[in-house]
Amino acid sequence: MRLLLRSGCVLTLPILAVSLANFGYSDELQRPDSGKKIKVVLFAGQSNMEGRASGRKITREDQARLKNAQKRIQLAFNQEPIGPLKVISPSEEIRKIYQRDRIFGPELFFGISLAEAMPNEKFLFIKRSRGSSSLHGCWNPQWSEDKAVLMGEAKHPKLYHEYVDYVRRVLDGYSPEDYELCAMLWVQGESDDKALEAEAAYGATLRKLIARVRLDTRHDTLPFILFQVGSPQVVDGMRQTAAKVPNVTLIPQSQNPDSPDFYEKMENGHYNYEGMKKLGTRFAEVFLRTYAPPQ
Repeated sequence: MRLLLRSGCVLTLPILAVSLANFGYSDELQRPDSGKKIKVVLFAGQSNMEGRASGRKITREDQARLKNAQKRIQLAFNQEPIGPLKVISPSEEIRKIYQRDRIFGPELFFGISLAEAMPNEKFLFIKRSRGSSSLHGCWNPQWSEDKAVLMGEAKHPKLYHEYVDYVRRVLDGYSPEDYELCAMLWVQGESDDKALEAEAAYGATLRKLIARVRLDTRHDTLPFILFQVGSPQVVDGMRQTAAKVPNVTLIPQSQNPDSPDFYEKMENGHYNYEGMKKLGTRFAEVFLRTYAPPQ
């Protein structure tokens, strides 16, 4: 199957055995306004991309902001039915561990901020996340059995290839002239400290991921916004990538509670409501300042 992107280039991907009609994407997706394109943003990573923040803590003010954003932002998340941007229902395991029935990741307040800053635009967010997944194994665009075994992920999905296929299936609901790919947001890194080889290779593997995404989407300047997570060696790989690769921005994180780069966490290392709200807002600030066209 071939996917024609905004630039007029063609993305060739494997044909699914399951009919696309079974997903109903064409009926679920918003239509672009006349003379405009849907702005598509990609999200990927592990548990802090999925989010563990409580969706029940959203204030009335922010609920009203979200309701406004829902008019123009849709979310495609982990193969679930596409619909307006919202908090999500966690798996039964997460529900039991965290004692919450609604969670959200950085996309929620990223979307709210974008809707307010770009009131005449429509957006589609396409997100794939899996807790405890590594870049060296699951997310590696050059997946190998040896690397997957090293990371304890031999039986896990090949997430990079799965995600590219998922993006294709979602965008098949549009005409190529209906949308434009705007950025990819990445929150992952904590799992690559399981092996010294993975830590040492993180920066190089991250650069391969970025290059492969840009190749597979035929968007060779696609902006990447990274969030600083992981061991010192992993973070160093992120910093080197942001310094060497054009259109890559790293959002720093500090462990100092008095720093503007501090993000509040729960006891288990996942970001709480305040931390995740701040992270989503920070992603939006970087995107709007660095990569969004003036309104």
